[in-house]
Amino acid sequence: MNDDAAKAVRATVEAIYRGESRRVFATLIRLLGDFDRAEEALHDAFKAALEQWPRDGVPANPRAWLVSAGRFKAIDGMRRDARFDVVEDVTELADALATADAPVEEGETVADDQLRLVFTCCHPALSPDAQVALTLREVCGLTTEQIAYAFLTPAPTLAQRIVRAKAKIRDARIPYQVPTQDELPERLDAVLRVIYLVFNEGYAASSGDTLTRSDLSGEAIRLGRLLVELLPEPEARGLLALMLLHESRRATRTSPDGDLILLENQDRARWNREQIAEGVALVEQALSSRRFGPYTLQAAIAAVHAEAADAAATDWAQIVGLYDVLLRVEPSPIVALNRAVAVAMRDGPAAGLTLIDAILARGELADYRLAHAARADLCRRLGQTDDARASYERALALTRQEPERRFIERRLAELKK
Repeated sequence: MNDDAAKAVRATVEAIYRGESRRVFATLIRLLGDFDRAEEALHDAFKAALEQWPRDGVPANPRAWLVSAGRFKAIDGMRRDARFDVVEDVTELADALATADAPVEEGETVADDQLRLVFTCCHPALSPDAQVALTLREVCGLTTEQIAYAFLTPAPTLAQRIVRAKAKIRDARIPYQVPTQDELPERLDAVLRVIYLVFNEGYAASSGDTLTRSDLSGEAIRLGRLLVELLPEPEARGLLALMLLHESRRATRTSPDGDLILLENQDRARWNREQIAEGVALVEQALSSRRFGPYTLQAAIAAVHAEAADAAATDWAQIVGLYDVLLRVEPSPIVALNRAVAVAMRDGPAAGLTLIDAILARGELADYRLAHAARADLCRRLGQTDDARASYERALALTRQEPERRFIERRLAELKK
C-alpha cells in the first residue's frame, strides 16, 4: 500500500473512532464486565487497526472487527497478568470470556449495549455529581480535563469522583442492564435529569466568563437524540424538544462582546428555524401520547415563545395555563417563580410582584439569584426604584457569571439616572 493509500486508511480509522468508539466501548463493557478493562481494550483495538488496516485493508464490518480485536487483546492481557495474580483465578475468567458468545453485528445488540451503559452511569446508587461525570466520560467520551473545565472542578477531584463511581458499580454489583418495565419510569427520570443538568450548564453556565458553553449543550443534545433513538418514550422526546427549542436561540442570547440579551430583545430572524421545527414536532408527538411529564410541558412553553413572531405577539395566557399544569405535575418554587413572571407579562407587573414576594416570604428561593433579579425587574417597571435597587444588589451578590454581573450592573447604573 502506497503512502497516499495508507494516509487514507488512517483517516478512515480516525473517522471511525469519532463515530463508533463509544458504541464499541459499550459492547466491550458488556463482554468484559469492567469499565477500565473495556477502556484499555478499546485503545488496543484502535491501535491494532492503525497497524493492520493499512496492510490488510479496512474490514467489511469495522465495528465488529474492533470489538473482536479489543476482546481478545483483553483476554490475552488477562492471561499474561494471571502469572502474577494470586488473589483471583484470572485464567478462569479469561477462559470464560473467550468462550462466551459475543454478537456484535446486529444493530439491536449495539443499541442495547449503549442503553445499558447510559442506565448504568445514571444508576440511583451513584451521587448526582458522579452520574453526570461518569456519563460525560463513558457515554460521551469527554476527557477528565474537559469535564473538569466545564464544571470548574479541579481535574484531580473530578478524576477521583469517576474512580469512586466505577468502584461503587463494581463493589455494589450494579447490573449492567436496561431496567425492567416496572423499574423504567424511575430510572428513566434519573437519565433525563442527568442529560438536562449537562444541557443547563451549557445553555446557562452557573459561573465563569461566558453565558453559554456550546460544547456541553451540544453533547447533551447528542445524548438526548441517542436516548430517543434507543428508547422513544414521550418524556425523552419532550426533553430533546426542550433542548432544541432553547438551543435555537443560542446565537441571539449574547452580543458580539458577550453581553446578555434578554428574550424580548433578541433578533428572532436569527433563531434556528430547523431546530424550532424539529422541537415543535417532538412536542406534538409527546403531547399526543397523553403520557407526558414536566419536560414536555416545559418544551410546550418554549414552543409558544419560538412560534411568536415577536415579543409582543407572545401568547402569555397560554404560557400561564401551561405553567398551571406544570405546577400540578411538578410543584416547585422555581416553577412557581417562572409562572409569576408569566403572570406579570399577562396581567401586569404588580400581579407578578405579589406572587414573587409570596415565594420569597416563604424562604424557598432566598439564595436564588434569578428570583431577586425577577423581583428587581418588576419593581423597576413599577417605578419602585429603591426596592428595585435592593433586589438587583441582592441578585448581584449571588451571581457568579460575568455576563449576568455586567447586565445587573448596567441595570443598577440606569436606576441612578
